[in-house]
Amino acid sequence: MKIAILYGDVAKGAGPDEQDVLAEVAFVSAGLARLGHEPFAVPVSLNLEKAGQTLENLRPALVFNLVESLSGKGSLIHLAPALLDMLGIPYTGAHTEAMVLTSNKLLAKRTLAGAGLPTPPWFPAGEKFEKIPGKGTWIVKSLWEHASVGLDEDSVLFAADHNRIVEEMAARKRKLGGACFAERFIDGREFNVSLLAGENPPPLPGKGKAAGWGRTTFPGKDDPEVLPPAEIRFDAYPPGKVRVVGYKAKWEEESFEFAGTTRSFTFPQSDAPLLALLAEHALQCWRLFGLRGYARVDFRVDAEGCPWILEVNANPCLSPDAGFIAATAQAKRSFTDVFLRIINDV
Repeated sequence: MKIAILYGDVAKGAGPDEQDVLAEVAFVSAGLARLGHEPFAVPVSLNLEKAGQTLENLRPALVFNLVESLSGKGSLIHLAPALLDMLGIPYTGAHTEAMVLTSNKLLAKRTLAGAGLPTPPWFPAGEKFEKIPGKGTWIVKSLWEHASVGLDEDSVLFAADHNRIVEEMAARKRKLGGACFAERFIDGREFNVSLLAGENPPPLPGKGKAAGWGRTTFPGKDDPEVLPPAEIRFDAYPPGKVRVVGYKAKWEEESFEFAGTTRSFTFPQSDAPLLALLAEHALQCWRLFGLRGYARVDFRVDAEGCPWILEVNANPCLSPDAGFIAATAQAKRSFTDVFLRIINDV
């Protein structure tokens, strides 16, 4: 089967967060070829007409959508699936509506809160909101950009009152790629829970329920397998250093933050109830946003052991060293099995 691998064109001199998609393209191409398919890499820019013509000429049976941004802007991520909807070409991963809802972090948080799922309190820049009583610890984030763009430990504001938060959002807006917002900072443990489309769902319907560390029943085609959860550990961090997975921790390999944030799949038995709750929340996110193929949900767990949903990543990174692939390896899923499940769930 001919499969086009669609990805955002990478500009010369782009940062490592944008260049990483090239490693994804190579990895996915190898996986699809191993399955006997014909992969064709197709870069897409803001010239959507040109991309559409390329796809129409190629006539792929399927598009593997790896677009994370267009022209370096995460706010344009939804244009790729929208183009494919217009062309009538089936594609992997989240559909257009889900991509908009999850990529815009405020839309995602409002949707989560409306469904009764825990997400830290927030307020946006440039909109009317109630004045914050007293002082607290907040973190300023980009509204659209993922990959921790513009985010580091100085993004965390301690003992910040209403006026300081507003000032900081205004000052950081450009660094964060435009629109931003403030979120209550959860000082605690950080977890990633990845989900992969299931296989061979049972014929009888039922309610999905987390059944341990990365195992779940499959009540139907819309429910995925919950992969083993990962904790991002800050064991090397000295006392007083802010524990946040920022841009340095993800992309600057020579930095202390990169070396000092390690991924762990090993937990004591006492964590079993927490891990089961994280798995159930991740499944609820999958159902709430109508996700497909694969996804990752990021959590913080506070000192009282309560989990908070930070982000829902509809099409997480598929680089061989990324967290999603690490979780599939921990679950002993071959990458051919992973890609087969993703392309079958369209």
